Amino acid sequence: MLFLKKKCILFVSFALFVGVLNVSAQSDVIVCQRLESRGIPVTDANEVRLIKSGHDKFEDMFEAIRNAKSFINLEYFNFRNDSIANLLFSILSQKVAEGVEVRAMYDAFGNSSNNQPIKREHHDSISSTGINLVKWDPITFPWVNHIFPRDHRKIVVIDGNVAYTGGMNVADYYITGLEEIGPWRDLHMHIEGRAVNELNKVFCEMWYEETGELLVGSKYFPEPKVAGNKKVAIVDRHPRITNKSIRQLYVDMLDNAQKNVRLINPYFVPTHQVRDALKRCIMRGVDVQIMVSEKGDIPLTPDASLYVARELQKLGATVHIFQNGFHHSKMMTVDDKFCTIGSSNLDSRSLRCDYEINTVIFDPEFTAQLNDMFFQDVNNSIKMSDKYYQSKTTWQKLSGWFGNLLTPFL
Repeated sequence: MLFLKKKCILFVSFALFVGVLNVSAQSDVIVCQRLESRGIPVTDANEVRLIKSGHDKFEDMFEAIRNAKSFINLEYFNFRNDSIANLLFSILSQKVAEGVEVRAMYDAFGNSSNNQPIKREHHDSISSTGINLVKWDPITFPWVNHIFPRDHRKIVVIDGNVAYTGGMNVADYYITGLEEIGPWRDLHMHIEGRAVNELNKVFCEMWYEETGELLVGSKYFPEPKVAGNKKVAIVDRHPRITNKSIRQLYVDMLDNAQKNVRLINPYFVPTHQVRDALKRCIMRGVDVQIMVSEKGDIPLTPDASLYVARELQKLGATVHIFQNGFHHSKMMTVDDKFCTIGSSNLDSRSLRCDYEINTVIFDPEFTAQLNDMFFQDVNNSIKMSDKYYQSKTTWQKLSGWFGNLLTPFL
């Protein structure tokens, strides 16, 4: 018992010490410096538009694709074989006929894990139109060798001038939802400016690794246009090269938060490094508000997320349980100054294994849009409380406890 008390005192002291160190500097300035010190460029002259629905994403992206003149690069975890993906490939085939180069890559595991995968005959049919369609890391015997890592990124780059990234793959349910869980909420971004080339670098490196085709020069990396006034960093997680990049991003953002943190993540079972940063943040007195979904698309994870969120709520975080469908968004805002949106879940698979990409936007106006959305969604949520948690069945509580133990593997 004495040992535990000493450990608790040391933890609180460290949290307060971190807060004292950072009180003289703004959180966004510190995080910006940390990124640059790790070789991650923070570009200026960008414009970033927030996309809050699947309908808006596909409408915006399809228009940009139709206006393409030179090339279109797409990298997705999966293209679900349904009406929206078929429409996308139809538009892309028209662009090929116009002389536009189209490269599209999807993850083999991501494809096989959805219930409407692209099968060989469909893949061949798409390729026959001139679209250079590649399945990343095809799953062959012994299949277990292909479980980790997987390409979970979502990137589209058009002519080196416009890019899209965020949390959405290509599937009808981003528009229609799913019968078993209701509306499917997610976030995406339309980006113009210097950050577009940073996203295209990530795609081109992955494309070279899989195909051997080297995409270089001004055709693929044109001189960036000044599109706006937002500072943007593209944080790429490449296994074996930048293993800790997104984990460290979350830790830096949390350890330097001074006023508030708003966080939404669909698979909220953070690694211990990120979980400890959340605890330090709470112990410093930062207003930490977390939103997790009551329903989910993967068994065990919703119960495990509730268990972890409950532990943080007992420390002082405010936890909102989203009840209007499934919030698949992956976002965090800090101090009303800056934020991140990306493909990375707060689980071990994303933070320790897979290829992921997050965008950090240093802009209070853009951050305010995310905070506004967060508090609108609070209206469709219930606050975590003793009463709420006790209403869960014994099986759900046991499932959450067990899922928490499996944090290193989820």
